[in-house]
Amino acid sequence: MKLMIVGSAGQVGKELVQRAPAEWEVLAVDRQQLDITDAAQVSHRVAAFHPDVIINAAAYTAVDRAESEAALAYAINRDGPAALAAAAQACGAALLHISTDYVFPGDKPAPYREDDPTGPTGIYGASKLAGEEAVTAACPRHIILRTAWVFGAHGHNFVKTMIRLAKDRDQLSVVGDQFGSPTYAGDIALALLTLARRVADGQDVAWGIYHYSGAPYTCWADFARAVIEQAVEAGYVARLPDIRPITTAEYPTPARRPANSRLDCRKIEAAFGIAPSDWQAALRDIAPYA
Repeated sequence: MKLMIVGSAGQVGKELVQRAPAEWEVLAVDRQQLDITDAAQVSHRVAAFHPDVIINAAAYTAVDRAESEAALAYAINRDGPAALAAAAQACGAALLHISTDYVFPGDKPAPYREDDPTGPTGIYGASKLAGEEAVTAACPRHIILRTAWVFGAHGHNFVKTMIRLAKDRDQLSVVGDQFGSPTYAGDIALALLTLARRVADGQDVAWGIYHYSGAPYTCWADFARAVIEQAVEAGYVARLPDIRPITTAEYPTPARRPANSRLDCRKIEAAFGIAPSDWQAALRDIAPYA
């Protein structure tokens, strides 16, 4: 089994590198080693390694900055996946690609299913949807894994920010009217590696789009409270600050956030036996985030 991990320096990418089976031949590249916006470079690198599976964990994820850097967001989130998909197809590899809840408008009253109409409200979501479409068009043997609210031991994320702020403040104002599913980066990596192993073993794979995120659903304010409670219990934060839920209108941002980011994950569990991420379990060892 030859696995190529693209975006190996990110939250999910580092988990993929750490958790990949030792018996697999793995090529892990970050943006310094492979510019996915350079189609010729991508084609050459993929052809030289000739992987069985490519996992694309590279993405432009600066949601607000994307509003003023649209060209860069599309280059990384659309053109990069397009190049990887074309290269995968040329060498007979399968492509596993990470996408986002931001492809939806966020106004549905129930969790989003894979076949629900998309409708991104900002550049980030639109560029990620364009990436999905590029992958679908260029490489039939693909799985697009939409996820949400990613946190982990590596990089910058909501969990680390809340712990840092809680160390210095007696009160935190956190949005309480946006609902979704925190998802542990390590669990995303395990889900992707489970899919990669299935491909490597020659098992039947129903290609297409799947949702994978955490359970139970929550809002940002309650997620913050759960994070800081664990940090207090572990001794990284002295006391639980007053967490004040606020509305989205009270915390304006350049890019609009979905009010509903809840993803329905029943399809991936039925097809592959992959259960939702247990984000509460992932917080029990708070040390990596503190």
